[in-house]
Amino acid sequence: MDDSYVFRFMREEDIDEVLEVEHASFTLPWSREAFYNELHNNHFAVYIVLEHNHRVIGYCGTWIVIDESHVTNVAILPEYRGKKLGDAMMRQLMALARERGAKTMTLEVRVTNHIAQSLYRKMGFQNGGIRKGYYSDNQEDALVMWVNL
Repeated sequence: MDDSYVFRFMREEDIDEVLEVEHASFTLPWSREAFYNELHNNHFAVYIVLEHNHRVIGYCGTWIVIDESHVTNVAILPEYRGKKLGDAMMRQLMALARERGAKTMTLEVRVTNHIAQSLYRKMGFQNGGIRKGYYSDNQEDALVMWVNL
């Protein structure tokens, strides 16, 4: 990854660009209000963005509660996928969670999203169970994954 890629904490003024990533990535994208609330009202929430040439191309977030980190979102613009940027972004998030006292990290991923599951397994995540009908757009099950930090 060259110097034109920068990780930093998400700010309110990033929400428009984060929404572009969100809408390009998910069938049920979060709203502007959801991101605003995460940044201003959820004291457990930590979000980082990945910029390329001063443009937000990806973001991820987690809730850190006591010693557990729960990943809320991970997304990268489609044209930047397949370049190991998701891997780098997750490593940043894991390091940040560790710095803030998290001992474990957990997340849900669609059972059909084998690309994401492969990334998470490469980072040490293990299968932890299934949440039946977790995704409200199509009632798809979620695979729960976890890792010790």
